[in-house]
Amino acid sequence: MPASAAAQKKPRYLELADQLRSDIMQGRFARPDMFPTESELCETHGVSRFTVREALRRLQAEGLIARRRGSGTVIQPAAARAGALHQPLSNVAEILQYARDTRIAFERAGETRIPRRYCDQIGIDPGGVWYLFTGIRTPAGDGAPIAFTEAFLHPDLADMARKVDITQSTLFQQVEDLSGISVARVTQDIQAVAASAEVAEKLRIPRRSACLRIMRCYLDTRGRIFEISVSHHPGDRFAYAMHIEVDG
Repeated sequence: MPASAAAQKKPRYLELADQLRSDIMQGRFARPDMFPTESELCETHGVSRFTVREALRRLQAEGLIARRRGSGTVIQPAAARAGALHQPLSNVAEILQYARDTRIAFERAGETRIPRRYCDQIGIDPGGVWYLFTGIRTPAGDGAPIAFTEAFLHPDLADMARKVDITQSTLFQQVEDLSGISVARVTQDIQAVAASAEVAEKLRIPRRSACLRIMRCYLDTRGRIFEISVSHHPGDRFAYAMHIEVDG
């Protein structure tokens, strides 16, 4: 394996943490108090005890599990996590996993200009008419909304916008498939904001409630932003998790 590829490979404990996190989110463990032991995880996944412990330490830090001496590992109930969805969104793979673990009902909102407040936040020229999709995202098992999303497609992609399947939970992947555009980079801007009247109505929360706003820009290989998504998350229903590796 080339040195560059080896350097980019995700550590095994992070891969295991990702798998276990997905299993927890999708309810694949029958009972919260029947989480596999370290020995069982070692055998099932073919990894060392060190790898298992590092993966569990990551999930414990995210509030998904609790580890108690003498009683093993248990899955934390949603109430113990303030009822919030703890979701990693650190790379494209995790964005796709988030889309698979949740549901969104998109609607075509027609052509529009990107609001000035969004352009100022991202630092782009607001010129041009983009195609807008809006949707409310909920957990896979239903429940209260965890996001209200506005997704803007570049004016050059008007034909693609008409072909998009609004029943699918990701737009950028469809744009890739339909147009041949490749996602080269994704930027994120995260800010705490007060819910506007529209956002409050969509999320079923009081106006001016605390929200986490994630603005995500998808850039192609030429550095052009071809999609911008703006998602508002209720402060008590969503927690953003990001992995930061320490060099050396």
